Amino acid sequence: MSVTKVFLTGATGYVGRPTVAALLRHGYTVTALARSEHSARTLSDLGAEPVRGTLTDTAVLREAASRADGVIHLGSDPGPGGDEVDRAAAEALLDGVGAGPYVHTGGAWVYGDTDGVVDEDAPQKPPALTAWRRANEDLVLARATTGGHPVLVMPGVVYGHGAGLIEMFYTAPARERGAAPVIGDGRNHWGVVHVDDIAELYALALGAPAGAVYVGVSEESPTQADVAAAAAQAAGHPGRTESLTLEAGLERMGPIAEAFALDQRMTSARARRDTGWQPRHVDDVLTEIARPTPA
Repeated sequence: MSVTKVFLTGATGYVGRPTVAALLRHGYTVTALARSEHSARTLSDLGAEPVRGTLTDTAVLREAASRADGVIHLGSDPGPGGDEVDRAAAEALLDGVGAGPYVHTGGAWVYGDTDGVVDEDAPQKPPALTAWRRANEDLVLARATTGGHPVLVMPGVVYGHGAGLIEMFYTAPARERGAAPVIGDGRNHWGVVHVDDIAELYALALGAPAGAVYVGVSEESPTQADVAAAAAQAAGHPGRTESLTLEAGLERMGPIAEAFALDQRMTSARARRDTGWQPRHVDDVLTEIARPTPA
């Protein structure tokens, strides 16, 4: 099936904007969900055609997907019941796009501590924050057995352009408190990926086989302590980090602290082999994170 028109959710978000750009570079026509007039204007400026609605408007999602050749689901609902919103949205999008490719967003944290370098076949041991994902992902991937074309992309910690989770939970607190937090001794490794690189993988995943699952990480796995030190430098406090117990981290950051404390080393060899993905930001993770960001 030839894919020329792609519908996105979450297109104005941190990962969504570069994904729109990647799709346009690849020659796709892009339509995208817009929950407000401001979002609609942003999408138009990015070069995408806005479709007004929210993730809970399943009829809108189904109709928009039916008018596209492929779908990428990047949107999420951070509120209570977000897992149910994600599931209902995924089902509506899958129903709408039919046999066309549907790319669903997962996350590498579901693998828990990896005990060395692992790939997509590793057992899952998710922290509480992401334990809900497996049921939704199983439902999505099951569509491959009934004529659908689901693909699952599982990003690591996304960084780049002075934004994302590292900015929110490490750089910004360092700017405010004079030191970046480190949960535990900080020797745990993170699977990371630059936002522009993961956007490219989403675009390439439209051509992946039905049922494919791809971890999206660079081959560099910095330690949490190194990330925190780089974040402190970006905040104008080089070398200043603050050690927190997991309990203190949970109190300050919420349940995401458990995910930041995971020790993960992963390979994206499968994505590279199947899709031709070639991440460009492969050896400059800490340099990018350490780049000064405005207050």
